[in-house]
Amino acid sequence: MPILANVVVDLFHKGGPIMYPIAVVTVVAVCIFVERVFWWLRFTAKRSVKQLDEVYEKLEAGDLAQAIAHSAKSSDPVVRMIHHGLNHRHTSMQGALEVAAGQELRDAGRYLSAMDTIVTLAPLLGLLGTVTGIMGSFTSIGGSELAVEKVTGGIGEALIATAAGLGIAIGTLVPMNYFHARLAALKFDLEAAANNVLILAVQHGFDKTTPKA
Repeated sequence: MPILANVVVDLFHKGGPIMYPIAVVTVVAVCIFVERVFWWLRFTAKRSVKQLDEVYEKLEAGDLAQAIAHSAKSSDPVVRMIHHGLNHRHTSMQGALEVAAGQELRDAGRYLSAMDTIVTLAPLLGLLGTVTGIMGSFTSIGGSELAVEKVTGGIGEALIATAAGLGIAIGTLVPMNYFHARLAALKFDLEAAANNVLILAVQHGFDKTTPKA
C-alpha cells in the first residue's frame, strides 16, 4: 500500500499543475458516488411490495380509511406517494400524486447532473493538461543541455493528465448510468402506482374531482 501511494503521489507531481483541479474533481466524484450508494441502499431497504399490495387490497375493497391509515405507517416511497394522494382526494388526487412523485424523483436524481458535469469536465481538464504539457515540451527545445529531459517530462505530463481525466470520466460514467437506470425504474413504479390508485379511486368514487366513467 505505501508503494502504491508513493507511485500515485509521484504521478500526481509529474502530471503538472492541472492535476490539482483534476484532484478536486476526483474528490467530488468520489463523495457523490459514496453518498448515492448509501442513499440507494437505504431506499432499497424501505421498499415493501407487501405493504403496497395491502394498500391496493384496501382500496379494491372500498375501505378508504384503512388504506389511508395503512399507508401512513409505511416508509416505502411509492406507498408514501399514494398516502399523499389519498389525503388530497377532495382537491386533486392526481395533482397530489404528481407532486409526491416529483419529490421522490427529485431525491432519487440528486447529484446526477453534477456527475454528468464531471463526466464532461474531467476529459477536458485532461486535454488542457495535454496542451500545457506539449507547450512546455516545445518551449524547452533548444533551450539548454537538458532540453531532452524537459521534452520527455512535458510529454509525460501530457499523457498523465490525459489518462487521469479519462480515468475519472470513465469511473464516473458507469455508476452514473446505473443511477439513471434506477431512477427510470423508480419513475415507472411511481407512475404505475399512481395510475392504479386513480383507477380504483374512480371505480369507488374516492376522487371527488374525477368524474366516474
